[in-house]
Amino acid sequence: MLDDQVCEQLLATLGPIIGSPTLAITASLLAKRFSFLSTGACLYAMSVYDKGLMLSLDNSVIEYAHDDGLWTSSMPLVDVTPVGYTPGTREKWRELIVATLFRDLLQPLWETFNRVTGISRRILWENTAVRVYSLYDKRMDKVEDPLIRQRYETDFDWLLNHADPALFGLSYNPLKHFRRPPTVLETEGKSIRFRRTCCFYYDASNPVEYCSTCPLLRPKKCR
Repeated sequence: MLDDQVCEQLLATLGPIIGSPTLAITASLLAKRFSFLSTGACLYAMSVYDKGLMLSLDNSVIEYAHDDGLWTSSMPLVDVTPVGYTPGTREKWRELIVATLFRDLLQPLWETFNRVTGISRRILWENTAVRVYSLYDKRMDKVEDPLIRQRYETDFDWLLNHADPALFGLSYNPLKHFRRPPTVLETEGKSIRFRRTCCFYYDASNPVEYCSTCPLLRPKKCR
């Protein structure tokens, strides 16, 4: 996947299958899928089960199966043996898990997508960030055990506010950067954290469909 020619051929093959009109849009949508699979497995294991899964390039099998409008791909690991930590070293262990996921796996992939298709790095990283937000805000919110809740809330706060940009292979922390305040929609009686960038999902859907957090749906008075 890090080879430009291999990446371009994969995206060219996948585009018609998912209804994407350009390589850049295909890259964006594939990045969303990769982000969902990788962050969902790695960070859920870390924060809920207190287990470390090493999602490195050489330990992850990247799939992109798609069937009749739905992703069917998974992201198997070559070695699923969890990495543990000794008492008093969880913070260093957490940094290792996070750096392996973001800096060593996703950052090289996003750089390749950007180089091959011209897709904005900001779009790719926000695709990743919104998956992390959903994981902690929604999926983990279903956990009832108070000790686990305390752990995942602490991890999420660290990811958003204290994780060093170097752990992402960037000059900034994308999880902090894209964490936009919620916009109150008074007519609908709810609030939504709209994205800063558009992933172009609507360009690959028929009939046209928008993500619930799409910035194109944000009320103009709030922009």
